[in-house]
Amino acid sequence: MKDYNEDLGKIGKKLILIEPFYGYFLSQLNKRITKEVPTGAVGKNGINVDLMVNPEFWDSLDTPEKKMGLLKHELLHIGFDHLNMGDEYEDKILLNIACDVEINQYLDPKWYPTPDILLPSSFPELNLPLKVGSREYYRLLKKDLGTGKSKCLDSLYEQMTDQGSDHPFSHDSWKEFDGLSEAEKELIKKQVEYQLKEIYENQLQKNPGNVPGEFKNIIEKLYEENPPVIDWKGYFRRFVSNSNKIYTKKSRRKLNKRYHENPGIKIKQKQNILAAIDTSGSVSDKDLQEFFAEIKHMHKAGVAITIIECDIQIHKVYDYDPKKEIQIHGRGGTSFYPVINFYKENSRKYDSLVYLTDGEAPAPEHPKKPILWLLASGRDKNEELPGLVIQMQHK
Repeated sequence: MKDYNEDLGKIGKKLILIEPFYGYFLSQLNKRITKEVPTGAVGKNGINVDLMVNPEFWDSLDTPEKKMGLLKHELLHIGFDHLNMGDEYEDKILLNIACDVEINQYLDPKWYPTPDILLPSSFPELNLPLKVGSREYYRLLKKDLGTGKSKCLDSLYEQMTDQGSDHPFSHDSWKEFDGLSEAEKELIKKQVEYQLKEIYENQLQKNPGNVPGEFKNIIEKLYEENPPVIDWKGYFRRFVSNSNKIYTKKSRRKLNKRYHENPGIKIKQKQNILAAIDTSGSVSDKDLQEFFAEIKHMHKAGVAITIIECDIQIHKVYDYDPKKEIQIHGRGGTSFYPVINFYKENSRKYDSLVYLTDGEAPAPEHPKKPILWLLASGRDKNEELPGLVIQMQHK
C-alpha cells in the first residue's frame, strides 16, 4: 500500500530546495490523506489548520511540479488568511472564486495542478486587473455576476452551485471556520502568524531574499507596532516623586573608591508605575492586546511597571516582564474601587496609576496621586472619570 505521507515528505523536501519559504511552511502543518475533499483543502483542527489531500487526485498529478503547485495553492490560502473571511461575505461560492483568482497568480504555469485553474484570464470579458487581492476580485465579480457580461463566470457559478462540495474548486472545508467567535478566529490567526514568524526567524532571517514577494508585506506587518497613544517619557517626567526604585549597575569607567580592584557602581533611579488592567467580561481579547501593546511602550520609556489585574476584585499583582507570557484572570463584572484603594494604600510605592479599561463602570473618587485612564478603541468616553482620560485610537 502506498505511503502518501512519505510521498508528501519527498515533495516537501523538493519544495524547500526550490521555494524555501513554502517548503518550511508546509513542514509545520499536519497533513491528512482523505477522500472527504475532491482535490486538496485546508481544515480546522483546534486552533491549528490541517492540510488535506485526496489520494486519488494526488496520484493523478503526473509531475512533482504539479504536486508542489497543489500544496503551494493551499499554503497561500492559509497565509493570506482566507479561512477567516467567510463571515464577511454573503456569497461563499463567489468568495471561493475570488480567493482562487488571487492566489493562483503566484503559481508558475508549470505548477498548475489542472489546466483549468482559475485566473483573471479565466473571465476574459471582464478584463480583471492583476494581483489586486481577493476582496477586490469579489467586488468586481459580484458586480458582473448574472448580468450576462461573462458567460464563463455565470457558467462556473452555476456548476459550483449544482455540484456543491463535489466541485473541484469547492472550499467546503472552510465552513468549519464560519460562525467562530472573534476570540477563536484570533487564536487561529495568531497560530498561523506564529508559524510564519518561526519560519522567518529560524530559517530565512539571514537570507531575507528567500521570502517571496507576496509574503513580504505580511511578514513585515507581523513586526509592526502601533505607535504609543501618549509621549510616555514626557508624561512620566512630569510626575517624578520619591517612590523611585533604585537600580545598581557595575561600571568599569567609574572607580570603586573603597575597593580599587572592583568595578564602580552606577546608581540609577527608575520610576515605578502601577498599571491596572481591566479584565472584566466587557473587555474583548482585542482590547487586551491593545492594552499590553501600550504597556510595552510604557516599559520602553524606562520605567518599572507593576501590573494589577482587576474586574470586580483584584486577581493578581506582579512585576511586568516583557519576555514572559501573560495569562489573564477575571472576566467578571467591573469595579474601579479595588484598584483605587490599593493605589491609596500603597501610594509611597508608585509614581502614577495608569488604568487601561473600557470605562464601563461608575467613576471612583480621585486619589491624591496622579492617575491616567486609557480607554479602549471604539468605546464611549467616560467624562466622569477622575484624572486625565485618553481615548486610544489604534487600528
